[in-house]
Amino acid sequence: MWTQARSPLEIDAFLQNQSEKERTIDDWLPITSSRNAKWWYSAIHNVTAMVGAGVLSLPYAMSELGWGPGIGVLVISWVVTLYTLWQMVEMHEMVPGKRFDRYHELGQYAFGEKLGLYIVVPQQLIVEVGVCIVYMVTGGRSLKKFHDVVCSDCKQIKLTFFIMIFASVHFVLSQLPNFNSISGISLAAAVMSFSYSTIAWVASVDKGKQEHVEYGYKSDTQERTVMRFLAALGDVAFAYAGHNVVLEIQATIPSTPEKPSKKPMWKGVIVAYIVVALCYFPVAFVGYWAFGNGVEDNILVSLSRPHWLIAMANMMVVVHVIGSYQIYAMPVFDMMETVLVKRFRFPPGLTLRLIVRSAYVAFTMFFGMTFPFFGGLLSFFGGLAFAPTTYFLPCIMWLAIYKPRRFSLSWITNWICIVLGVLLMIMAPIGGLREIIVTAKNYTFYS
Repeated sequence: MWTQARSPLEIDAFLQNQSEKERTIDDWLPITSSRNAKWWYSAIHNVTAMVGAGVLSLPYAMSELGWGPGIGVLVISWVVTLYTLWQMVEMHEMVPGKRFDRYHELGQYAFGEKLGLYIVVPQQLIVEVGVCIVYMVTGGRSLKKFHDVVCSDCKQIKLTFFIMIFASVHFVLSQLPNFNSISGISLAAAVMSFSYSTIAWVASVDKGKQEHVEYGYKSDTQERTVMRFLAALGDVAFAYAGHNVVLEIQATIPSTPEKPSKKPMWKGVIVAYIVVALCYFPVAFVGYWAFGNGVEDNILVSLSRPHWLIAMANMMVVVHVIGSYQIYAMPVFDMMETVLVKRFRFPPGLTLRLIVRSAYVAFTMFFGMTFPFFGGLLSFFGGLAFAPTTYFLPCIMWLAIYKPRRFSLSWITNWICIVLGVLLMIMAPIGGLREIIVTAKNYTFYS
């Protein structure tokens, strides 16, 4: 063996050299390259990650759920996801001297090296790639809406081209190396998300309760009512999706035994969740109050006047989803670059980053252009992957690691979250898939 043919000094030198190479690679990878973030970085990144396309569909979700179930699902989701987010912040540094910088690293600690990867990575990739695809569609739709409002007499341009225009921005921004380098973009996105959410509900108040507005279920058959109810659950799950990047965000905050990163991180999370409540609840409740079950799956589509305000709100959506796309893409970039550099021994550098990230942007652009089923995509992805990673996977990890006493408050709370999350995971994709199938019947590719 190699070690038998070498002296102890040579072995130590080899191991030290390998350790130095690992550190060099970690200093290049997106998640671990910069650890000087402030608490407000956590706040703006979490707002950008969470308040996005989901908030615009909440009035529509309310129309499919009804007043009672709708209010209940939104409030319970806010409480449950805040609790599971707290769990993840706490578990980031549960082992002294060790930081779980990535979701799958925490999964590996909880479930084992291989099983943890198999459980977490597929779900996290579905969420993050799914969000990027949905945001490609959202950005393109909002650009098209802005164009149509500002220039109503102009020639109609296909949605496909607007998605391509939106994607062109990301071919450039995707080359920014890490989370801290996109903090300015994230700040602008967070401000825009609060602004267009405010515009959405204030404009709904100004528009007032529409004539002949109805609040009952609009489907003509019980089967459609049930399916749309299930799809609406997926819309809500999509709206609470920030958990998939929370550990990666916390990894950018400096930490010492005296000042652990969980304190500034939690401070940022609290601020973010206050903003989330100020965005979600007024938009959902006021939008549904104004338009009833006739509301569109994007509230800004229902608000056609005043033209200048709706145009501005749609451009704010574009700015926000630019930032959100980058937040969700960064962990995917980290995974791809880690595999290529550590497993396949590609040299880290600008060339590798340019090819990998551009290829990813091109893939999400192509998928978004091919299948722009906005409402159905939200529901399907929301139930299939967002429910596990947001509602109950943190609880399972908590039970596996801390092993709270049976029937204690912690044990009961976690099992309630798990049951609710599993039900959501099973039911929501059914409704979302049906919405996609129904929409696809009349859809022309690249229209």
